[in-house]
Amino acid sequence: MIKLRDLQYLDAVARHQHFGRAAEACFVSQPTLSGQIMKLEEQLGLALFERHRKRVLLTPAGEALIARARAVLRAADDFESSARALSAPLSGDFQLGLIPTVAPYLLPHIMAPLGRELPDINFYLHEDQTHVLLQQLDEGKLDVVILSWLDSIEHVERYQLYREPLVLAAPRDQPLAKLKQAALSDLDGQAVLTLEDGHCLRDETLDYCFTAGAKEDPRFQATSLETLRYMVASGLGMTLMPQLAVRLADEQQGLRYVPFRKPVPSREICLLVRPNYSRMAAVRAMVSTIRQAMIGALV
Repeated sequence: MIKLRDLQYLDAVARHQHFGRAAEACFVSQPTLSGQIMKLEEQLGLALFERHRKRVLLTPAGEALIARARAVLRAADDFESSARALSAPLSGDFQLGLIPTVAPYLLPHIMAPLGRELPDINFYLHEDQTHVLLQQLDEGKLDVVILSWLDSIEHVERYQLYREPLVLAAPRDQPLAKLKQAALSDLDGQAVLTLEDGHCLRDETLDYCFTAGAKEDPRFQATSLETLRYMVASGLGMTLMPQLAVRLADEQQGLRYVPFRKPVPSREICLLVRPNYSRMAAVRAMVSTIRQAMIGALV
């Protein structure tokens, strides 16, 4: 009979493409892991890996079976989580993923309230780009993710937390920086600095800018909002900035934030969870706590 441990070894070798690193990840010796893989191959009557000097690769049979193996491992994890949820629904470890344009600006508002309302949950925080977080959510590595909603996202349950306005960030001596309020049409013909590919805020910014007649500044793509902030403060261009990322002290550094008049560009920040997730009591408590914490944070 195939054991879950055998499937865990199979998954580890497929991920690391190396028996030694896979053994380290599984906290066993390399001979133990290699021997169990060989036994599994003998049991199935199939070669699952091609062994090379520097790495191992899945065979076609291995490729065909690895997805099923991972589905079994996810089901086992869900079974264990369901059991824990029945005995103590608001306790235990919780893996929370956030995108980089949300994490540093949202977490200061919500971690203390979450700690008060859910004192028996240990939150582990993970920051990555949208496509990585969605993959890890699907694989069961994350319990929930918080990100900016995109219509292309599928196969998740979605809970809106808040809608965040975007503001214009411009150098202090730029004509648009002298406005009390800007209109999207004011961006017509302007070049706008953006984040690099992979950030959903980049796509949202470009959607608004292209609609307004603006274009992307081709000279630079930033890896973070903080880099964009300093680029604008240095007089190298303008950008759209989420309101939670606005710092009033920046105006002393040559940067001005200008709110938009209606229709205000914005993004929808959501909490996403897998369908049929077992710890929904914890998710509902999280959503309620975050929504309450954000009342008054965005004006």
